[in-house]
Amino acid sequence: MSANNDSIQKTLFVAILLCLVCSVIVAGAAVGLRDQQNLNKANDKRIAVLQAADLYEAGKPVAEQFKSKITTRIVNIEAGRFATDAELQEIKDAGLSVDNFDQKKSSKMPELSAALKPENDPASIKRKEKFAAIYIVKNGDAIEKVILPVHGYGLWSTLYGFIALQGDMDTVVGLGFYSHAETPGLGGEVDNPKWKSLWVGKELYDDQGDVAIKVVKGGAEAGNPYQVDGLSGATLTSRGVNNLVRFWVGDRGFGNLLTKLKEQGA
Repeated sequence: MSANNDSIQKTLFVAILLCLVCSVIVAGAAVGLRDQQNLNKANDKRIAVLQAADLYEAGKPVAEQFKSKITTRIVNIEAGRFATDAELQEIKDAGLSVDNFDQKKSSKMPELSAALKPENDPASIKRKEKFAAIYIVKNGDAIEKVILPVHGYGLWSTLYGFIALQGDMDTVVGLGFYSHAETPGLGGEVDNPKWKSLWVGKELYDDQGDVAIKVVKGGAEAGNPYQVDGLSGATLTSRGVNNLVRFWVGDRGFGNLLTKLKEQGA
């Protein structure tokens, strides 16, 4: 009986020791790879920005492309302007980086965001951040393109992406998402290049300056500059994309900023 107990104790000891060793290895790998994981996430966002603006060149270093083509600016969303030095310091005081601003994280911080009432939250984002990083492509002193971060809820997940506009602050250059968990083959078709191409050349605002862009179930009218075909079999994801785009280019999103940038370029 004693021999059996010794055998069981040894087996348990070996099992526990093996678990501890594996835990140390996994933890060490996680820590060791953290910098590379963060770099990969940053590059995923950079690629999404470049692709939305139709500037991405496959095979070339992403960071170099981004640095040479894109200017990043932090904006005060509500005020519709670039952030002041005091506001940039406010971001730093909250523990966030200005150079690599984490808008998703800021939306969860009470000091840098505000809760939205349901009637003011068609994109179902719950809280709207005070600041955002936008991306500008310049031709000399003139703004050639502007790329805006957008997000909102689809069917199963929050979609995070970018919409790029021409310098008129109205005509769409491209739309793309870098993070979501929509159903492959259905809502996941937001990643389909064919569907994304339908956004190119569409206009955000009508002649009165009201948001007119719309994702249409059953198909857009031929020649309609404001309508985009909905995703087949993905009504709720299509509705989510419609709501998030309209929200972020509207008055509660970047609408005020786009108006001011258009006036400056006029």
